[in-house]
Amino acid sequence: MNLFETTAYAAEAGGAPADAGLINLLFLGGFVLIFYFLLWRPQSKRRKEHKTLMTGLSKGDEVVTSGGIVGQINKVEDDFVKIQVASNMELRVQKSAVGATLPKGTLKSLDES
Repeated sequence: MNLFETTAYAAEAGGAPADAGLINLLFLGGFVLIFYFLLWRPQSKRRKEHKTLMTGLSKGDEVVTSGGIVGQINKVEDDFVKIQVASNMELRVQKSAVGATLPKGTLKSLDES
């Protein structure tokens, strides 16, 4: 027996588990579901709501634009609307710039305060 001699034995090579492909597929499916429910579905829902808002615009509606301008619609054209923001001032903005419609009488309550 030699004190300076060491013997090293290699461990047997371990193979990949038999169900590793299935686990990877489950992770991929989970990521697709997370992507769908957290990103794609809410965005398409918002897009659909905005499209119905744009098609439902009519004369007399009180709206606020994405830039924060508040006014009343005087004329609806194909891609644009004319918004009256003061007694003698009208602005022409794109329909897609309209962010939301306001309840009737909101402009009067804003003018009074």
